[in-house]
Amino acid sequence: MDYKYIEQLLDRYFSAETTLEEERILRTFFSQEHIPAEMEQWRVLFTADAEETLGDDFDARMMEIIDEKPANDGAPVVKAVEITLTRRLMPLFKAAAVIAIFLTVGGALQAPWDNSWNKHDDYAAIQQQMDSMATVSPVQAENTSDWTADSTKVMLPDRPKD
Repeated sequence: MDYKYIEQLLDRYFSAETTLEEERILRTFFSQEHIPAEMEQWRVLFTADAEETLGDDFDARMMEIIDEKPANDGAPVVKAVEITLTRRLMPLFKAAAVIAIFLTVGGALQAPWDNSWNKHDDYAAIQQQMDSMATVSPVQAENTSDWTADSTKVMLPDRPKD
């Protein structure tokens, strides 16, 4: 006999995907007298009646077990700690502080560097060099020499008059 449907139901049962009707089918199947040997291990799971094995005082027994203090066998007692939002975000606060320190130190070290380039004499010399380069035509800029061109004296070729 083919038991593929039962095997599929078992797979779905262990994946918690079965309906109550499918679980009823499994209980009916495993309550039969003859089932395959490879499925015999699951018989107890589907044929045991939960109310019979647990008993009426099950809740009371569980509450007694929960309320009992654990025997301290040298094992440390672990208590739950509430983690607040501030504590959870602490690594981000630390990273932001490190970045702020780097930016502050970088800015403090940048100021002396900038001031060394901003001397008035240096600026005037650089501006004079740039002004002299601006008066040179683009063709002459490649072959710069010590003389400068005066744009007012540059002669343009004569154009024929209409």
